[in-house]
Amino acid sequence: MAIKEGQPAPDFNLSGSDGKDHTLQDYRGKMLIVYFYPKDNTPGCTKESCAFGEMFSELQKRDINLLGISKDSLASHDKFIKKFNLPFTLLSDPDTVMLQDYDAWGEKKTCGKISIGCIRSTVLIAADGTVLKHWPKVRKAADHPQQVLDVIKGL
Repeated sequence: MAIKEGQPAPDFNLSGSDGKDHTLQDYRGKMLIVYFYPKDNTPGCTKESCAFGEMFSELQKRDINLLGISKDSLASHDKFIKKFNLPFTLLSDPDTVMLQDYDAWGEKKTCGKISIGCIRSTVLIAADGTVLKHWPKVRKAADHPQQVLDVIKGL
């Protein structure tokens, strides 16, 4: 299923760093930012996650939820959250089901080398569960959270 703006976001059911299972239905009635990142504790992923963390209180004021998703285990997520004091939930997708459903898994090029893995991307989901905005390939991880916030401010 391809992610298309204006279409329903794919449902999901994944375990979170908060000890709960999370589904799309859990977030009905509120906007949701879902960002996909390749790996805990790597430079780009750390910059992106910390930048989202820095704006988390502003997202809360706007009644917007935020989830980070990677293939990493919950134990890895716990260490990542503690090390960088991340104030939001990370979901673990070890079987890449949600990653694939959200077009965040596939061929990518890193340092000139082609591989299969998580594609850094973000989906902004409306309160009714439709896709408002899709960033299919995030290039500048550290700057991307501000881009997302700018789009939200423009709504």
